[in-house]
Amino acid sequence: MVVRNTGLDVKPPKTGCNDPLCPFHGHLSVRGRVFEGTVAGSRSPKTVSVERAYLHYYTKYSRYERRRSKTLAHNPPCISAAEGDKVTIAECRPLSKEVTFVVVEKTGGAA
Repeated sequence: MVVRNTGLDVKPPKTGCNDPLCPFHGHLSVRGRVFEGTVAGSRSPKTVSVERAYLHYYTKYSRYERRRSKTLAHNPPCISAAEGDKVTIAECRPLSKEVTFVVVEKTGGAA
């Protein structure tokens, strides 16, 4: 099993896969932004919805407000993140109309 170097500081998965859209075992290159979040849903096959929370600053009130956003990401079979898992996603080329990220690491299990 040959594992490609993605250029990110993540641990490669222990299992292999034959998905061409896998950054470790396929031909998909990652570039750009890297986020951490929680898998909110996995209704479609090989695609998960990742929710991430962040703070937005209001200068008028000198306070922060909590916000959250959902991003669709490709889920390779070697990682197979399930609902509730904490994951790291990285930007890649557009894979479909709304999917431009791929799951590169599962950092934590279901809470």
